[in-house]
Amino acid sequence: MRRRVGEAAGSGRAEEESVKGSTAVDARARSSWKVWIKWTSLALCVLYVASPYLLRLFPGFVQHMVYSHAVLYFVDLSRPADLALNHTINMYLTSEEGITLGVWHTVPEHKWKEAQGKGLEWYEKSLGDGSPVFIYLHGNTNNRAAPHRIGVANLLSSLGYHAVVMDYRGFGDSTGEPTEPGLTTDALYLYHWVRARSKGSPLVIWGHSLGTGVATNTAVKLQEQGNPVDGVILEGAFNTGKLPEGFPHPFTWYYWRFPYIQYYFQDLMKKNKLSFPSGENLKKMRTPLLILHSKDDHMVPYWVAEELYSIAKTALKSDDQVRLVLFDGSHGYLHNGLYRDPALPDILREFVQSLAA
Repeated sequence: MRRRVGEAAGSGRAEEESVKGSTAVDARARSSWKVWIKWTSLALCVLYVASPYLLRLFPGFVQHMVYSHAVLYFVDLSRPADLALNHTINMYLTSEEGITLGVWHTVPEHKWKEAQGKGLEWYEKSLGDGSPVFIYLHGNTNNRAAPHRIGVANLLSSLGYHAVVMDYRGFGDSTGEPTEPGLTTDALYLYHWVRARSKGSPLVIWGHSLGTGVATNTAVKLQEQGNPVDGVILEGAFNTGKLPEGFPHPFTWYYWRFPYIQYYFQDLMKKNKLSFPSGENLKKMRTPLLILHSKDDHMVPYWVAEELYSIAKTALKSDDQVRLVLFDGSHGYLHNGLYRDPALPDILREFVQSLAA
């Protein structure tokens, strides 16, 4: 009997010690989490306070934040067929010394069978077949393999048009670092390269987001050179000269959760010469223009497109050469999804037909 009582007492003490040990472990775990949260919060606060000074010390970092060209879409860009672009060729062009541009050329869909197994020479010659040619200038972040950019190329191809899609310097597998003058140089080079091969085919520049600024810069330069583009399309266009005070720049909207940082961004962006003055460019342009914008665009409000339309219409002094198409926000296109709209093919056909009138 004594033995059983002793055993019971020993068992009770063991259980008590086990509970105490478990409690101690839990207490240490809670303490460890509290320490981790404390130091993480402190580090974030220090980073938050120091970020403006870091941006001033390293202004080149702003360039990466604005263009976001280091954000990659991991595919082999030299193999467009892997993305179901099986009537597309990949090529590399040199816009200036030390700058190599990755470019895709998608031929009209009706040439799908003929294009199989063909090389660069065949694709170059096809640009002169009389079909309209579109040079697509994409927005910031990612590269020419982004799904919405492939969607645009497929749409143009289905309409019987050529789509030439370039990654600017620093984007995708193109070399160099992006700057506003550099991106404009790349677009001008590609335009002249295409124009030399497309003969008398209609040639249109379609800019999206960041690409709208590059497109208007390029159109003005071509006009000054006496070699104007036949038409320009601006999708999700912004106008840096007309952004209201406190409104996020379209390139940097995702950083605007941090109060006061917009002041430093705007100041640094001016010093980095990131202007893309589309409004001022439209005052000079005499090129037929189509402006596309979704009313639920979360990066650039649709009234910016309305302002650009008003500027262009005044400059062209014509209702026939400039058109604004706003898409209902209920479709959920936001900033990148207009290519999915079932009405867009007819809108593009009408625009191309107007260029020949």
